[in-house]
Amino acid sequence: MIYKIRIILDTQEDIFRDLEIEAEQNMEQLHNAITQAFGFMGNEMASFYTCDEEWNQDEEIALFDMSENGSEVMLMNETNLDAILNEKSPKLIYVYDFFNMWTFFVELADIVEKEDGRAYPNILFSFGELPDSPPEKNFESKPSIDFDDNLDNYGDLDFDENWN
Repeated sequence: MIYKIRIILDTQEDIFRDLEIEAEQNMEQLHNAITQAFGFMGNEMASFYTCDEEWNQDEEIALFDMSENGSEVMLMNETNLDAILNEKSPKLIYVYDFFNMWTFFVELADIVEKEDGRAYPNILFSFGELPDSPPEKNFESKPSIDFDDNLDNYGDLDFDENWN
């Protein structure tokens, strides 16, 4: 089966790419298709995140396991697309380059039969130009410490000063 997917940059302007990819391919192949479709070099860290219908982020699917304790991180090269993205869970969040936080909404649009003679992944449609820098993020949560406070009395911050 072939997944038709729309990848939308999180910005006010309409910037998106529609592509086709085989449902059995892994998440790293989708990552590579997205970076190529948007003109990225593909040499930065990236992750997909499962999410609900309202785009609330859930489980991470990482490009590499960066954990120190060997936790059970799902990896892109070990996770097939059809195991994560399907009609019941048609949405993902994709973040490329954690320093710049290029954030994309990935949505399954259709599932069709494979066409003989067509190479996959395949870019179907490209709309909008990628800006020179990523759109600014508006994080709504407030910091737990008011950084305008006088921190002379750091003993109240509840940490062990011999932490290393």
